[in-house]
Amino acid sequence: MDVSVTDLAVTKNGRTILQVPGLRFPRGSTTAIFGPNGAGKTTLLRTIAGLERVERGEVRVGGLPAGREPLARGLVGMAFQKAMFLRGSVRRNLDLALRLRKVPALERRTRLEEAAAECGIASLLERPARELSGGEAQRVNLARVLGLRAPVTLLDEPLAGVDRIARTQFLSELPGVLARFPATTILVTHDREEAFRLADRLVVLIDGQVRAAGIKGFVYAHPPDRATAELLGYTAVVVDGRVLAIPPGSLRVGNGPLPFMVEVERVIDMGNHLHVLGTVGEQRVDFRLPSRVAPPEEGSTLRVHAGADAVMLDG
Repeated sequence: MDVSVTDLAVTKNGRTILQVPGLRFPRGSTTAIFGPNGAGKTTLLRTIAGLERVERGEVRVGGLPAGREPLARGLVGMAFQKAMFLRGSVRRNLDLALRLRKVPALERRTRLEEAAAECGIASLLERPARELSGGEAQRVNLARVLGLRAPVTLLDEPLAGVDRIARTQFLSELPGVLARFPATTILVTHDREEAFRLADRLVVLIDGQVRAAGIKGFVYAHPPDRATAELLGYTAVVVDGRVLAIPPGSLRVGNGPLPFMVEVERVIDMGNHLHVLGTVGEQRVDFRLPSRVAPPEEGSTLRVHAGADAVMLDG
């Protein structure tokens, strides 16, 4: 089911915090709304869910105005960033979400157990929901929304509060789980790895405005400005008065088509290679030193160049 945003503005305390002229989430796609803290990501997600008052514009879910009609609200399921549970077992909390959507009892049990199995929480169903660990709570939070089988699934920071080991496992499993519950999925994250591993499309949101949107490979290869490039992992340096955005691993020692000088600050032994930390003007850069190159002295300068995948920006 398609989701479309048209001429949207959200204002709080007299300040416009979100402004989106146009945006479309195609049916069956998984899109990450990606940006720094305070960019307006959760506000956009809540607006799609019909939970925010808008100054102007509209969001349509399957052609229906979001949040204005009971039918439109029933098309959307949302997992909030902080998993909130009522007293009682995990099973009771999952069942309640389905009862509120008026799902018949027999179907509730089937959906509940299917979602619990897929999210790896079948063994937790009789546990008190308020005694779960961070990772367990987020899995239950996900199972609760997936069990709704809504045509549009919204996930606000689905790995928030999960420790590093549990996050690694959950991150590897989540794409498969989402694929087994087909929907138009829109998730919010400030983490680049999560955005690229979970989604096939990206919306880059900075200061309440969409800077880039589309298939993630295209968005990554064509950053429109410096802020977007740096958010996507590029290193941005000024060369001959223009901004050169260099993707990770693309900086090379020696001469090339786009050469410049790096002032060496430190050379770090990483065990299997040496790593150079330095600056170009006020911009910090780091890169791997080839084994054939002698380690430079701290405070010296080293000639480097960007690879062919670097992007020249206007500003």
